[in-house]
Amino acid sequence: MSFSLRTHYTSQIDPKTMNGAEVTLAGWVYEVRDLGGICFVVLRDREGRAQITLVKKRTDPELLETARALVRESVITTTATVKAEAKAPGGYELIPKEINLLNEAESPLPMDTTGKVEAELDTRLDSRFMDLRRDRTTAIFKIRHETLQAVRKYLSDNGFIDVTSPKVVATATEGGTSLFPITYFDREAFLNQSPQLFKQILMSGGLDKVFEIGPIFRAEEHDTRRHLNEATSIDIEASFCDHFDVMTILENMIAHVYAHVKEHASGSLEILDIDLQVPTVPFPKITYDEALEIVNAHGEEMLKWGDDLSTLSEHTIGEHVFNEMGVSHYFIIDWPTDIKPFYAMPYEDRPKFSKSFDMMHRTMELSSGAQRIHVHDMLKKRIESQGLDPGGFDFYLKAFRYGMPPHAGWGIGCERLVMTMLGVENIRDVVLFPRDRRRLSP
Repeated sequence: MSFSLRTHYTSQIDPKTMNGAEVTLAGWVYEVRDLGGICFVVLRDREGRAQITLVKKRTDPELLETARALVRESVITTTATVKAEAKAPGGYELIPKEINLLNEAESPLPMDTTGKVEAELDTRLDSRFMDLRRDRTTAIFKIRHETLQAVRKYLSDNGFIDVTSPKVVATATEGGTSLFPITYFDREAFLNQSPQLFKQILMSGGLDKVFEIGPIFRAEEHDTRRHLNEATSIDIEASFCDHFDVMTILENMIAHVYAHVKEHASGSLEILDIDLQVPTVPFPKITYDEALEIVNAHGEEMLKWGDDLSTLSEHTIGEHVFNEMGVSHYFIIDWPTDIKPFYAMPYEDRPKFSKSFDMMHRTMELSSGAQRIHVHDMLKKRIESQGLDPGGFDFYLKAFRYGMPPHAGWGIGCERLVMTMLGVENIRDVVLFPRDRRRLSP
């Protein structure tokens, strides 16, 4: 018998205009309810669920027996007639002409997909293919998709060119030891920590405004709910800009992403029971010095000038800003030059401070950025001052010798953006196959 595997998703059927129409749906068996005189099979696809109704007195006995024998999470198609039914999912039920079993699932299942029995995170990640059959998990990744769609559209509409930098590099991007070494033919190479150096080189090339969405790798031995060893970074670099210019781009992009998700992922937000509020721009700006004052006045630790902010301090500042200003997003600006990367531009009149910023959420840091040093000799000295060998950065420094414009940029973690938007507590929930200290498979 020849048949089309699918003509519609469950969400594409309008009972008002398609009542009596014949359709073919494909998906997984979510549930079978055999009540004797009537049998219900609930089919689930990516977009929702549909109820297949088989009344014993009006159904071919062989078809009814096929339905009753279906095992949960098996793959099926059904060709059926649409019948408006207000009580059924989507406002319709399907009266089947045929049900075809394409692949029977083994039993027992590695985890429950109905949400009635909650599984531990490790169990869900070990069987991510099954976890994705849960409505809440699918909803998160549909929102992640819309987030990245919105980022690409916003940046493209604002004159940015989409680029791709190498992920296998000969030297550390920003210095330090948090690198994954790999064997590259007969020599050592590393997985890239950031596209930073390459996007700056592109400014010398005259591309003017670039963005990249791609993986970054950090060999840091974190084991927290908000760190990964492989993450997706959204990066921009723009010429003839200072740090305030790119802060404006960043805050407007965040507001655009929230508005886009609210409009285009409303069904997924409803599944997650989230009433998404679009943040108001501009975001407040507090200086590093003001941030220290907040921590020392209201926090549980005392910081001195030049200290970086701990997770506890970030939380103290975030709560203070939220309570005082009623906002969840804000900037910390004017950081000490010595605790920022070598490429951050110091202020001309106060070189101990840099033209750098972090964009914060109430719960964590989301983004770091700065105006960059564009003068070759100054940049070389900064590399040396941080104990690094300028010789290892020849490919990078060369671009600054032949006409590098002033430029600025930032990077923001896609996963942190999504998890703070949705109030997700563990970053692994917003990554399909997370990589951390303990997890390398699947």
